[in-house]
Amino acid sequence: MSGDLHTLRVSAVVIFYNPDAACVARANRLAAMMHCVVVDNSPSLRTASEVGLSAAISYLPNGANLGIATAINQGVVSLIDAGFDAAILFDQDSDPSKELLDGLPQLLDEALRRHEPVALIGPAYEDSRLGDVTPFVRFGYLKLHRIPPVGVTPIDVDFLISSGSCINLAAWEKIGPMDDALFIDFVDLEWCIRARSKGFAVLGAPELRLAHELGGEPVRILGRLYPSHGPLRHYYQFRNAVALIKRGYVPFTWKSTELIKFPFRLAIYGIFLRPRLVHLRMALTGIWHGLIGRMGPLEQH
Repeated sequence: MSGDLHTLRVSAVVIFYNPDAACVARANRLAAMMHCVVVDNSPSLRTASEVGLSAAISYLPNGANLGIATAINQGVVSLIDAGFDAAILFDQDSDPSKELLDGLPQLLDEALRRHEPVALIGPAYEDSRLGDVTPFVRFGYLKLHRIPPVGVTPIDVDFLISSGSCINLAAWEKIGPMDDALFIDFVDLEWCIRARSKGFAVLGAPELRLAHELGGEPVRILGRLYPSHGPLRHYYQFRNAVALIKRGYVPFTWKSTELIKFPFRLAIYGIFLRPRLVHLRMALTGIWHGLIGRMGPLEQH
């Protein structure tokens, strides 16, 4: 990266859901370094001061869990209305360095000055529990192609997870918002696919890092560590995968890898995760709801 300062107006968007004191402290540290919007999906409706947030933070409480897509959309729309050029998205567990906060907008600005149609740019992710830097991904038939995050030149990729991604808000208005109907899981992937289908690039910044926990507490299965989730998240994963497989603009390369993974995931959840039958039932319910088009939050009675 060059030493020139970027000229973009940039803000962070942090999504809360029942945050603990450490999450609030991270948001306050972030707000000391740049403009910050916090969208709170927690069921309890509180003021910013009751949560413990800095007065510098723009606080948008929902009083209900409206899903990650809706929360991101709320934060981004507030920034577009305020005249910002870029938004860096974070979940409540993310603790970005100043290098990341400076580096992502600078790389985006340099790409836009070269007249490259960039939708977003994001870092490589480090999950200390899995013990490695996660490679970037391109879709391939029957398997994903993993691209090591090496060098300093941004890498053209097929998708990035939302946390740590710096979005070009001029592109957002052409691509459209995150898909509210997905609620959670594959929200970021769907938006990246849609962006690429409209001619925009998704770029990985190999020299930048964000510590990020991918999924729940990992489980070791046959010598390998896999991120795990609760049964409800597995419902959304299977439902949304099926929903995206049905969509025409989603590339067949991605669809083929998901279809290959389905039986293995069902076996892992049904054998290794407890309570086994609950995991399996929620996954199968998700597949059924994806097939019949039942989207949005799952209504549980």
